[in-house]
Amino acid sequence: MVRTSDNPLDFTGKAVIVTGAASGIGAACARAFAAAGAGVIMADVNDAKNRDAADLIMIDHKANCIAHACNVASDADCDALVLRALDEFGRIDVLVNNAGIVSPGTILDLDPAEWDRVMDINLRSYFVLTQIAARAMIDRKIRGAIVNMSSLNAELAIANQIAYVASKGGVQQLTKAAALGLAPHGVRVNAIGPGSIMTDLLKSVMADDAGRRRILARTPLGRVGDPAEIASIALFLASGMASYITGQTIFADGGRAALNYTVPVDDR
Repeated sequence: MVRTSDNPLDFTGKAVIVTGAASGIGAACARAFAAAGAGVIMADVNDAKNRDAADLIMIDHKANCIAHACNVASDADCDALVLRALDEFGRIDVLVNNAGIVSPGTILDLDPAEWDRVMDINLRSYFVLTQIAARAMIDRKIRGAIVNMSSLNAELAIANQIAYVASKGGVQQLTKAAALGLAPHGVRVNAIGPGSIMTDLLKSVMADDAGRRRILARTPLGRVGDPAEIASIALFLASGMASYITGQTIFADGGRAALNYTVPVDDR
């Protein structure tokens, strides 16, 4: 029996899967759901780093947080991930599709094999896991929620990241179509489109003065976002507070998408 409370952000007794959970936004999402009382399956291809992240969350929140080695590009691994969640918790209430990679290349020089690799991880895995998890939710009559990690680059293109931006545009449309298909079953599907978030990749960019200025000049709020800020949106979208929201992408970008010019950068 799942415990209920008056707090719509209480996930006690619920089970959550987060992919790409070893670091960055994925780790922040796992932490947020664990802090809210959920049992969490953290899936990542980097098993050692994922175990370390799970251990830290369990220490901090006394949560049931399980690290699971998983290559989401493998259908067999996706099946095994969902089965692990069902074995551990008997249910799946929330799936956070977050795993993702980048691979530089333009329309003229990107190797088609790299295009396929990006699509397999960034888009195809979202379809496969959504399908498997949604079937498990429906079989158990769970009105679950699926949160996909898209990007501001679903809307704004980058010439030398053609595979990445195309995959994230695909995530946005997958979210809409899946939301329509699952609405009759009470399963909601939404996405988050982060802008510049302080992940390990962005830290290297921000360490360079020119890179830092370029990022901040296009961000009206004057700072980059924190992974925990994205995790809070995932928590909201999976909660009863968002019970009438499905098929949407929430862009958390510090105002960048609304900007058609650059803003002054404070050098202090």
